Amino acid sequence: MTCKSLILPDFSISLKLLYILSKIDKDKLLKNIRTALISLTIAFCMASFSTVTFARVQTAASKKTVTKIASARKKSSSVRSRYVAPKRPSFGQIAGLHALDDELSLKSSVAYVIDQDTQEVLLSKNDNAVLPIASITKLMTGLIIRESNLMMDEPITISHEDVDTEKGSSSRLRPGTTLTRGELLHLALMASENRAAHALGRTYPQGLNAFVQQMNSKARQLGMTDTNYAEPTGLSSKNQSSAKDLATLVAYAANDSTMRELTTSVSTAVEVGRKTLNYKSTNRLVSNPQWDIDLQKTGYISEAGQCLVMQAKVAGRKLVMVFLDSAGKFSRIADAERVRRWVEMRHPAVPQT
Repeated sequence: MTCKSLILPDFSISLKLLYILSKIDKDKLLKNIRTALISLTIAFCMASFSTVTFARVQTAASKKTVTKIASARKKSSSVRSRYVAPKRPSFGQIAGLHALDDELSLKSSVAYVIDQDTQEVLLSKNDNAVLPIASITKLMTGLIIRESNLMMDEPITISHEDVDTEKGSSSRLRPGTTLTRGELLHLALMASENRAAHALGRTYPQGLNAFVQQMNSKARQLGMTDTNYAEPTGLSSKNQSSAKDLATLVAYAANDSTMRELTTSVSTAVEVGRKTLNYKSTNRLVSNPQWDIDLQKTGYISEAGQCLVMQAKVAGRKLVMVFLDSAGKFSRIADAERVRRWVEMRHPAVPQT
């Protein structure tokens, strides 16, 4: 029988290690082991810290990038939402009327100031230019209503026909709102309420077309040969006139006490259902104690620019002032102020002897 050889473990290496260990200082060995463990621990901690720090740095960088992207998108969106289409140039700008200088450096391309009593023209600038007149139109609208002898306390209901589809202007007079003819006339002349003015023309006994025809007939009767009306609000750029014609209209309208009262009132309120709607004048000069205004009207559409007509007492004179196509929201008021100071200093009324 053959016996397999028994393989025993080699104890020679272990014996060698025991021999070496017996020759080594045990305290020194422990100290070295302890130092090695500390070094390993420190190295491990440093590695872990570096990993976490790197991750945090990456996260912070990512957040910063996301924030920048979001901010850029927000700015881009904000710019888009704030974008306003450039205003169309006025007819006066297109015609180059602003290129004409005047001694007062007025911002209005058309200006005309005349003493109503003496007919002395104190200031004239492009006074024959025929331009859109915007809501100055409502002076003629008011005149036709005043001279039609219609009942001022007759109720009129705003309809969808009175809603502005040409310029998209807003109004607090919703379709279905009912006010008297007198209230609508007040709002049209003082606050330049477009739906009020349109409703006045629409409810004219022979209808809107007849009302507009009457506006043009009255203009011809007054000798306003440069003037044409297409509708009663002034929203259409087809409503056009010259400064001289408008001076004629202002002087004539100022003879009507109701026109004077309604155009120069500072504010009014109307009851609409359970609500009270408060309105203010579109011309802040009517509440200015430095001014004595008998009649006024403002107007604006982009084709006409800022417009203002007034009859006012200045330096002992009864003046009619016309400012058309003024550039800038407050420039028509500034032009009127310049003219008032200029007249007070340079052109006061001559005392009667």
